[in-house]
Amino acid sequence: MTDPFTVDVLVTEADRRRAVEEDVRSGLSTRPRSIPPVWFYDEVGSLLFDRITRLPEYYLTRAERAILEAHSADIAGASGAETLVEIGSGTSEKTRLLLDAMAARGSLRHIVLVDISEQVLRVAAGELEQRYRVPVHAVIGDLRRDLVRLPRPGRQLWAFLGSTIGNFEPAARAALLSQFRQAMGADDALLLGTDLRKDVDRLLAAYDDSEGVTARFNLNVLEVLDTTLGADFDPRRFEHRAVWNAANSWIEMRLRSTSEQQVKIPALDMVIELEEGEEILTEISTKFDRSSLPGELAGSGLEVGSSWTDPAGDFLLTLARPGPSALR
Repeated sequence: MTDPFTVDVLVTEADRRRAVEEDVRSGLSTRPRSIPPVWFYDEVGSLLFDRITRLPEYYLTRAERAILEAHSADIAGASGAETLVEIGSGTSEKTRLLLDAMAARGSLRHIVLVDISEQVLRVAAGELEQRYRVPVHAVIGDLRRDLVRLPRPGRQLWAFLGSTIGNFEPAARAALLSQFRQAMGADDALLLGTDLRKDVDRLLAAYDDSEGVTARFNLNVLEVLDTTLGADFDPRRFEHRAVWNAANSWIEMRLRSTSEQQVKIPALDMVIELEEGEEILTEISTKFDRSSLPGELAGSGLEVGSSWTDPAGDFLLTLARPGPSALR
């Protein structure tokens, strides 16, 4: 039986293997050491992150959903789109509020989902095709390289939610936003989710919850490297840390070695020596200033149209379009 939706495979298992090898080799061969957060999301990591989004300390998902519940009709109308393109779609749970709004106004014609996880993507695509009865195009791809290769049915609303943009350092963030601008048509719009600055204690609690779910999520990346690359990381010899970096306005998630240890990574023919207390950076999560975000977007050729926050002002959704100088 064939799938009732279209699937494009832009990232194969061999591609993923090469990418994790390159990321781990470059990130762990120099100090300070790092592992990109994209490798958090094996099956266990995805389940743990789903639990994180439901924790009382983790306000981000609830705040973003509250905006979508209140303003999806406004967003659908302002975008004028007939195709929703979700980048890093996962289960597409929140995005269904946008799809419902587009369907209600009779404008929904196509759905394009982009994610690096094929299993999750296929499940979401099947559910959305059955629910909305419009063509669904699932793209197994890497947002860092594949945006310009996406299908282009009709006027599009590109949804990049969850403040995922905050996981990129400024230069990489600017490059990614420029890729969005280059891939978008003149009449398309980008809906960008960003977490806003707030009390540091609240921020730290969101990334170091009382149940220890975030700690298990962070430590699981070592299990991913053990499974994928035959490494011998022992998660019991590391501890999770969440740190506020005020100079850069971001939270850092780190793994601290609790003892001096040697870790072998046979697939890379690599051995790393870790000192007691040495830390591996696994994620940054930037917290944005609402007043400076338009300038950052403009620097990548995008102009802000409308924006919406939740009642508490914790989170921001911004609708932006290619600026006049960016149009091709």
